[in-house]
Amino acid sequence: METGARPVAPKRLDWLHDETARWVGEGLLTEHTAERIKAQYVASHTSSLTRVISYLGGAFLGVGLVWLVATNLDALSPLVRFAGIVVIWLAFTAAAEVPTLPGPLRGAFRGIAALGFGGVIFQAAQSLQVPAYEPSLVGLWGLGALLYAYASAGVAPLVVGIVTTMIWFDWQVVASSESTFAGVFAVLVGGVIATATAALHDRGREAFARVWRLAGGVLVLGGLFVAAIPQVGDRELAWSPTLVVALVIAALLAAVAVGRTRGWSRWEVLASALIVPIGLALVAWDPQVSDLGSVSGEAWLSAFVSIAVYVVVAGAVAIDGSVRDHTLLVVLATGALVVFTTMQSFAVFAPIMSGATLFLMLGVLLLATGFVFDRARRGVAANLSEALS
Repeated sequence: METGARPVAPKRLDWLHDETARWVGEGLLTEHTAERIKAQYVASHTSSLTRVISYLGGAFLGVGLVWLVATNLDALSPLVRFAGIVVIWLAFTAAAEVPTLPGPLRGAFRGIAALGFGGVIFQAAQSLQVPAYEPSLVGLWGLGALLYAYASAGVAPLVVGIVTTMIWFDWQVVASSESTFAGVFAVLVGGVIATATAALHDRGREAFARVWRLAGGVLVLGGLFVAAIPQVGDRELAWSPTLVVALVIAALLAAVAVGRTRGWSRWEVLASALIVPIGLALVAWDPQVSDLGSVSGEAWLSAFVSIAVYVVVAGAVAIDGSVRDHTLLVVLATGALVVFTTMQSFAVFAPIMSGATLFLMLGVLLLATGFVFDRARRGVAANLSEALS
């Protein structure tokens, strides 16, 4: 390793070597200059490994602290419990901002602080005799974690904030409306909010954009997954104030994102908005699958349409992840497609064919789907970003 060489991810270094070779070929650089540029960097996995170890350590430490407090609740007075969790929260919040702290440890400490804030909320509620199973407590936790994430520019608190906020949102909608239909609607609307927010973060907060985009993929694919289940539950939409407010926020964010972005980001937002009515139509379509021993033609059609919709949406998410070099998004889409196809096949097709035949058909379907998506991914990754920019 050259003295003072900067460690970078191997993929990034490969890209640099390819680009410098192209620049030399075009006469933009000399061979000597290209070699001097490449000598400034060295491939290293150490940073990624350190980050993974630090985040795992932070996760285990956070869970261990919660577990330790939970197993000793009876031995501590409410005031001592509250003071203890507040001290832990403040200690990790302060420690995360120490200037000399390595980056991975700073991220882990911020994540623990965001988790600790949830402990403060629930412990304060218990001291005030507020019921523990109250969605508003999770909402306060999520709001605090999101504010902390943006104040500290921390990705770990952002993950905590997004997860807890979406749990609160769907819980609140279902609890207030008592409607499965409304719950699916809420998840899909959350997907629009997350995708639009990701698009607005593409310039200036790229790390936040990746997290919001992954959240959007999870919500869109999760909402469609539930929407396509034949026995999803009630099929009448019951409105609630929370859902109406969220729908207005989603519409405003989508409009702003479409107006302020262009190219691939704009199409992402429009696609996420289009999926909402499609998902609601799947929920409203009741194929009347009451007897698993006799599957009607409508149930067959419903299953085929649901699978086709899910294949298209999962493929779009996978292509999006490929174009943006977002590996988690590709893994999410692939895994969701496999699980959904298997579930849907057992739910509708299994009663009329043997298990061996079912798995053979699934294997052929998934291999064909994988081949088509790989061909599409290669073409889109090579041409689409430039064409839409």
